[in-house]
Amino acid sequence: QVQLVESGGGLVQAGGSLRLSCAASGIIFSLSNMGWYRQAPGKQREFVARITRGGSTNYGDSVKGRFTISRDNAKKTVYLQMNSLKPEDTAVYYCSSVFGSQYWGQGTQVTVSS
Repeated sequence: QVQLVESGGGLVQAGGSLRLSCAASGIIFSLSNMGWYRQAPGKQREFVARITRGGSTNYGDSVKGRFTISRDNAKKTVYLQMNSLKPEDTAVYYCSSVFGSQYWGQGTQVTVSS
């Protein structure tokens, strides 16, 4: 059974930082490309960041230079370090894994107050 469990969300003031974690089980983590997406109320799900199994990364334009994705294969965990947060970063953040099939976590709420 595949499980992606996000944690680390919460309420933070603009300019602050948060680190999200996504712990995976039931997948071959080291061979999976991992990603973070977000969805704000009334908006479509948006790509945030991706890290391949080889460690290459790419980011959505709105978070470049502020967010950093990383992975720890030994812990089967992917992280999203979010700095210089803005109110427009407020959303539910979802973890995703892709190795053949794509799987999603349940999401963690991030709220940035102005």
